[in-house]
Amino acid sequence: MDFLAVDDISLHFRIQNLPTRAQDRPIIVFCNSLGTDFRIWDEVIAAMGDEFGYVLYDQRGQGLSGVGTTPYSIESHAEDLIRLLDHLELGDLMIWGLSVGGLIAQSVYAKRPDLVRALVLSNTAHKIGTAETWNARIDIARGGGLAALVDPVMERWFTPAFRRPDNALFLGCRAMLARQPVDGYCGTCEAIRDADFSDVSARIAVPTLCVAGDQDGATPPPLVQECANLIPHSRYAEISGLRPYSLRRTTRALRRYRECLSQ
Repeated sequence: MDFLAVDDISLHFRIQNLPTRAQDRPIIVFCNSLGTDFRIWDEVIAAMGDEFGYVLYDQRGQGLSGVGTTPYSIESHAEDLIRLLDHLELGDLMIWGLSVGGLIAQSVYAKRPDLVRALVLSNTAHKIGTAETWNARIDIARGGGLAALVDPVMERWFTPAFRRPDNALFLGCRAMLARQPVDGYCGTCEAIRDADFSDVSARIAVPTLCVAGDQDGATPPPLVQECANLIPHSRYAEISGLRPYSLRRTTRALRRYRECLSQ
């Protein structure tokens, strides 16, 4: 396991298949969603194969990374990632952000555009939800722990066909969410609540693919399309039968838009 000390926390990360100086292999940096750790990308990496290098990390307050001082901001999350990328001496990267990870990816671009060659913004937007909905979620988590949120969150994450009691992967995803630190989860809820990247989105000047799922209730297609419309020269892909965590199908969409990887 690899960790980096960043201010008041230890940041958990993993690097895989990074190119040597003699190789020309693009590098993808993955930014997780709320309530997950970087293992959610394992099937994506398996599908993408050895033609890419990969950087994965657990955001502060999630996975094996430290919680530190809350509340967080999207900008502080982005600064954590920038510190990691500088530590690894990496640049010219494609950043693939899911949900809150998409907000973090946009913030990294705003702070350090020199690090970013392309963006994939999956099931995310420039602004997600309202203060009222995020405050209600925070109240539930603080009152009853994350176990009180598991069922409604699973309904937003996965289709009914996936949410079967005999589906071991589904049960594992339930456990992953329930075991996240409450303070870290709520700290990131507060960061999402307070974030509006409308101005940032309008200034993005790298190839960007915005991906929506037609069954996503958290960031529905019209919201993702609105974000895509803000980003000059972006591409929008909507996948039928998809909710936020059908990442393998999102990978297939990405391969249809290879310009986001190769430019």
